[in-house]
Amino acid sequence: MSDAKQLMAQKSAKIAAGAVVCVESEIRGDVTIGARTVVHPKARIIAEAGPIIIGEGNLIEEQALIINSYPENIMPDSEGVEPKAMTIGTNNVFEVGCVSQALKIGDNNVIESKADLGRNVILTSGCIVGACCQINTCEVVPENTVVYGSNCIRRVQSEKPQPQTLQLDFLMKILPNYHHLKKTVKGNGTPVRN
Repeated sequence: MSDAKQLMAQKSAKIAAGAVVCVESEIRGDVTIGARTVVHPKARIIAEAGPIIIGEGNLIEEQALIINSYPENIMPDSEGVEPKAMTIGTNNVFEVGCVSQALKIGDNNVIESKADLGRNVILTSGCIVGACCQINTCEVVPENTVVYGSNCIRRVQSEKPQPQTLQLDFLMKILPNYHHLKKTVKGNGTPVRN
């Protein structure tokens, strides 16, 4: 990638005030990051095939990869290819080394270490995708589903996973002490009254 393209790609990231995004993370393309979201160093968020919109209070850990890429059978310069937005809700956790290509993720989900979500998966809310589990089918995962074990067994839990508010608060205080942060967007777009 040329320096001009790389500079433009980095400028199109919109980081809301109150988000903590480390400079060592890689953010490419049209990415919007909501308030109180923490992006660790070495996390990668790549928007190739359309924008990525990340809600509030998400935790994206080291080496997690969130990528909105083209399907394998479509080339980026093909005619008639509409960009598809990837939407991630609130209070989700993307643990170390996970890969998410899912275009729609609801709220209060946990994608554990080394888990892999395919492009055609819709993750509703309150789901846990266990460590090293893969979901690459074209499906809507029902609310409060837990996928676990070496055979990716599924069950429905009775309660949603608790939001990681204490961990987010801790990281929002500690990370700025040890890492440089990317600049956030000032204000919330509403005019100030005199």
